[in-house]
Amino acid sequence: MSKHEVRIGIIGTGFARSTQLPAFKNCHGARLVSIASGHRENAEAVAREFGIEHIEDDWRGVVSREDVDLVSIVTPVVTHCDMALAALDHGKHVLCEKPMAMNADEARRMTDRAHDQGVLALIDHELRFLPGRIKAREIMRRGDLGRIKHVQLTFRSDSRADVDRPWTWWSDIKKGGGTLGAIGSHVIDGFRWLLASEVSEVSCNLATHVHQRKDDAGELREVTTDDEANMLLRFADSELTDGATGNVSLSMVEAGKPEHRQEIFGSRGALMIEENGDLWQSDVGEGKWRRVETDQITIAPGLRDSGWARGFTVFSQKIIDAVREGRTTVDGAATFADGYRTQQVLDAARKSAESRCVERPGV
Repeated sequence: MSKHEVRIGIIGTGFARSTQLPAFKNCHGARLVSIASGHRENAEAVAREFGIEHIEDDWRGVVSREDVDLVSIVTPVVTHCDMALAALDHGKHVLCEKPMAMNADEARRMTDRAHDQGVLALIDHELRFLPGRIKAREIMRRGDLGRIKHVQLTFRSDSRADVDRPWTWWSDIKKGGGTLGAIGSHVIDGFRWLLASEVSEVSCNLATHVHQRKDDAGELREVTTDDEANMLLRFADSELTDGATGNVSLSMVEAGKPEHRQEIFGSRGALMIEENGDLWQSDVGEGKWRRVETDQITIAPGLRDSGWARGFTVFSQKIIDAVREGRTTVDGAATFADGYRTQQVLDAARKSAESRCVERPGV
């Protein structure tokens, strides 16, 4: 397929509408071919907006089309495994939203099938492509921070604090909703990538503060997912880490200024990465943060500026370039194998929240 356009099929019209479709439409060498949604009227509206010719009532119609090279799965988590396996069986390249699956068993099946098919199979951890995170990784690998001792991440939003926000799949644990999966998957992947180390132990506390929401029929339904997640982590020793620990605080129901801040503390100094990718550094004894210059990203037209939008603007073009050039990897991207390792940590975190004990991923 070298140098030909990449024909894209999209499953889903939520996050796909706000982020993936504008970014892919902006990519050189890409064409949006087909879209499917559980609600045909949503697919029709999005197709008109983005000039997509083919609308499918069933996602199977997208993955089976001969004129689709790349399938992007942007749907509730409970559907990821079946969709990804079907797309892989049709020889399609796959981009799957996070969290990868409902559990590590599903993630392992997806990973094994992708390996057997020999195609590009990636998880949408677009924050890896923020220039601030890339620069932070370079600084750490130069040894400027010394050995990493501790990491922290704070995510604060009140996007789900409104009790009048309607009940959706995000409120249903059986469909894979909740803060731990939605945000925690980014956190675990980010730390694995930055530290070149696996999480060896996790202790997790999950909470639900809004207990009921009204569905489309106006009926109150129980919320079975977490809107707050807190984790204590330990990392295996690596070339970068030495007895490293981590604190993670995630909330979707806290008022005030939204915050998404990642901090990394080493024996010689520290780094802080903000939501939009801005990077700050401090040496031991310096007592203040200093700005580290990084490259700037011009986001794709139609995207609302955010770290996710900036990251996916870069990531989407790298995906297209890889498929056009016949490659099955994208340098720096999270593979299905990465998604599987992250899912093991999420499973252990959920198990810890139930047992009130420290858990070891994969055990």
